[in-house]
Amino acid sequence: MAERDYVSTPVADSLGLRDIILGLAADLQQLRDGKISPNEALARAALAKQMFNGVRLYMQAVKTIEAAARDVSERRAIAGGEE
Repeated sequence: MAERDYVSTPVADSLGLRDIILGLAADLQQLRDGKISPNEALARAALAKQMFNGVRLYMQAVKTIEAAARDVSERRAIAGGEE
C-alpha cells in the first residue's frame, strides 16, 4: 500500500474532497433505497468523476510548479548584467 501523503491533506480539505466522497456514499444509499433512479445515480457519479479529474489536474500543476521553483533567498546575478 502506498504511503499516505500528509502534505496534500490540507489541499484535499480545501477542495472539499471529503464532502464529495460522503455525497457519493449517500447517492449509493439513495440508489439502493430507490429514492433516485439509476440514470440520476450515473449522472452524479459522472459529475464526481469530473471533479476528481479536476483535482488530479490541480495536484499535477502544483507538483510541476513546485519542481520548477527555486529558493528566492539566495542572491543570484542576472546573466549579462556584469560590465
